[in-house]
Amino acid sequence: MHVALDTMVDTLKAAAESSRLRILALLSRGDLTVSDLTEILGQSQPRVSRHLKLLLEAGLIGRYQEGSWAFFRLSDSDAARDFVLRLVSGIRAADPQVERDLERLAAVKRKRQDRAAEYFSINAASWDHIRSLHVPDRAVEAALLKLVGKRPFQS
Repeated sequence: MHVALDTMVDTLKAAAESSRLRILALLSRGDLTVSDLTEILGQSQPRVSRHLKLLLEAGLIGRYQEGSWAFFRLSDSDAARDFVLRLVSGIRAADPQVERDLERLAAVKRKRQDRAAEYFSINAASWDHIRSLHVPDRAVEAALLKLVGKRPFQS
């Protein structure tokens, strides 16, 4: 990653805090919500959100919306992703804090799986009807192509 000196200093400052390093380590294992991170880190939502904002501004992580949930993940930039992965690979796996974070991460993922399984078991009988209530992807894509056309957008 070749960047200006000031940019590198800002990037290192963003990562150079234990909670933010923990967040980067967790996001290196998958996408998470603010709620997930507050549960894993044992920190308040405003505090976790502040850490995420700094990491976003530094370009180390990305954010995307899925329904009403905002998910965070490592940056789509290969250089930023590689930088983060090299950084977190230097953290000792046997570190007690890292071990606790990974145990809590596993619990969060189990809860998410359990909720999804419960939702499907409750709605399995009417699943085809539920799916029919949604607009098919092809219809959405066709409508967008009709509006925007096939030429590159904002190029």
